[in-house]
This record gives sequence, structure tokens and C-alpha cells, in this order.
Amino acid sequence: MKLRAYLVDDEPLALERLSRLLERTGRVEVTGSTTEPEKAVAALTAGPPDVCFLDIQMPRLNGFEVLARLPSQPIVIFTTAYDQYALKAFDVNSVDYLLKPVEPESLDRALKKVERLLGSGQLAQPDLQALLKQLTDSLRETKPEYPERIASRLGDRLSFLDLARVTHFYAEDKLTYAVSEGKSYCVDYAITELEKKLDPKKFFRIHRSTVVNVKWIKEVASLPGGTLNVRLKDGKDSDLTVARDRVREFKERVGW
Repeated sequence: MKLRAYLVDDEPLALERLSRLLERTGRVEVTGSTTEPEKAVAALTAGPPDVCFLDIQMPRLNGFEVLARLPSQPIVIFTTAYDQYALKAFDVNSVDYLLKPVEPESLDRALKKVERLLGSGQLAQPDLQALLKQLTDSLRETKPEYPERIASRLGDRLSFLDLARVTHFYAEDKLTYAVSEGKSYCVDYAITELEKKLDPKKFFRIHRSTVVNVKWIKEVASLPGGTLNVRLKDGKDSDLTVARDRVREFKERVGW
């Protein structure tokens, strides 16, 4: 009988890769997946799977906060690009953690642990809610150091851009660009990586392909279809679009 798995990750490409790897094992049925932690809480509450593959660092709710909102705790395998969270992940009802990008060998090891744990029936863990709160608080208390500059490479030449002067980032043709003083500079980060790397008080992801520097916003206007138009004070009145699924959070962010 196949393991029933639910996948949670704010990066769509990471979800697709993990889903493919799980299906190739022939041992797992992926019952659902989401990039939104709030939807994960609802789905995991309505139909608990055998195992949940859960990203730790996500906007709005991190992986520990998702678990803290569940009435019962599933077996969890944490997926993360940040090795410093690994030991914390083992302190909760988790049998393993996988560093991104997930490799087949590591996935096989984790699945074997899940199968052994389900076979033993020893799933309970005392004071889990209190532990989750402690972990969540520790994440919030940790003040990450955000960069003040970002590198741009052109051939063998590397230059550095002052992030305070970058109006926005955008993805196009599988490349990511930073816009500063009206010029576009190629940077070696995907938009999802930039969302995690940059100071969230200064930068906001308004679209799957766009991150804006909030201080450069001149005005915001509603558009048909539930989206928003953001106009920048960059000397050219550049217009950007806030995707419909990000409008609510954007309005809260700018105090609309």
C-alpha cells in the first residue's frame, strides 16, 4: 500500500521536482500540494496524510507555524535550503529533513524511516505544541542580516548595485534583472530566492516574476479583474502589476 503524501513549498518548481521524485519511487501517492501555507493548514486538517513534506521558510507562515495550527500532528519531513534549521526540525514530529535540491538517495532514506515509524505505531510526542511555539519564537527572534548590495555579472566583469537604488527586480526569459537608475542588470538569483534574501520591510513580491522596492512606489491604482497597478517614482513613471493573489497582502503591507 502506497504512502499518502501532502507537499507544501512556496516554490512551485520545488513542488514539481519533489512530486516527480516521489512518483518515480512507486511507493508514494501525492494526495495534494500547495504553495500557500494557509491552504496547507486547511488541507492537513481536513484530511491528514501519512506524511507531509513541509518547507520551513515560507512567507506569512513558516513550517513550524503551520504545524502549530493543526489539531493533530502528521509525520513530517522538512524540506529546506537552510541547513541551520535541520536540528530544530528533528525536535518536532519529524523523521528526517531534506536539503534542497532534493536528491533521490536522500528521499529514499527518508521514506524508509517513515515506513518504519508507521509500522511501529509510535507517533506520539509530548508537549509538541509548546515546542513548536518555542521554535517559532526563536525564528522570529533571530534577526537575519540582509544585504545592502547585490552583484551583477556581465561576462568576466562583476559589479555591485546599491539595493537602496534598485527600484525593482523582474524575471524574463529565465533570467532575473535588477533595475537601477532606469537600467537593467542581470543578477544570479531567481525571484523566489530574492524574496527570501532581501529585507521584507523594504522589498515585496507583487507578482510571480516581480519584486518591488516599496520606497520607490509613487502611487497605486485598482485595475479591472482585481489586480493593482503600481507606479514608480523612478523618473519614468514605470508601471508594475500586483497579481490578484497578492493584492490583499500588498494592501496590508502598504497600509491601504
